[in-house]
Amino acid sequence: MANIVVMGAQWGDEGKGKIVDLLTTDVAAIVRFQGGNNAGHTLVVNGKQTILHLIPSGILHPGKKCLIGNGVVLDPFVFCQEMDKLAASGIDVSPARLMISKKTQLIMPYHRAIDGARENFKSGSDKIGTTGRGIGPSYEDKVARIGIRAADLADEPLLRRKIEKALVEKNALLTSLYGQEPLSAEQIFNDLLPVARRLVPYLGDVSSAIQDLSAQGILFEGAQGTHLDIDHGTYPFVTSSNTVSGNAAAGSGCSPRMLDRIVAIVKAYTT
Repeated sequence: MANIVVMGAQWGDEGKGKIVDLLTTDVAAIVRFQGGNNAGHTLVVNGKQTILHLIPSGILHPGKKCLIGNGVVLDPFVFCQEMDKLAASGIDVSPARLMISKKTQLIMPYHRAIDGARENFKSGSDKIGTTGRGIGPSYEDKVARIGIRAADLADEPLLRRKIEKALVEKNALLTSLYGQEPLSAEQIFNDLLPVARRLVPYLGDVSSAIQDLSAQGILFEGAQGTHLDIDHGTYPFVTSSNTVSGNAAAGSGCSPRMLDRIVAIVKAYTT
């Protein structure tokens, strides 16, 4: 069975979710490999609309494994909300079906605060139209090697220390540059703790899961589109990750040789 990458060939919103849903029947697992909850894949199954921002579109197909790769930035609160909505519709969202890479970076409340404050601080043509969901600041912390990874959710003392350390810089920016109120490390930690404990059973080695299931077919689900790629898109009006097909390997932890087929989705007209 071929391993397939589905990606957008324009600026996103090409209808990737529908194609992923169509191709999911031929594979064993679906992987998100970049972006965060700035993505939005809309599916209509049996007349019922489902919009997914983080969880791979294959979740609507029973028995399919859905994986969140290391290239994703994951908002743990949004992820839990999405799981709850799916569970309320009778969809199995147990750890038997869902796995988050231990290497996945987390979007924290201070990332969202910085994202919104920074955009509001700009004026006119300087604005880049961010979604304000903390995607860019989370990737910034990843590159600066100060980010919080999903694996850190399992070590509560470490998690607390990382939040406290991060807020030294974030609060300096929020108060001194952007004129915002400082954030409380204690409040962030206490709010995150129940979510962390809920997500720990979902943590795993996505690279190994891909290797184990590759003979049965893997579908790599891209978000946004080629022209929003941080390197190859219409910079600076782009997203904060590499959206091109080549990133499917790096963003999920597998060899590029595993990418057998690339399916680029194009709109009939650009909006």
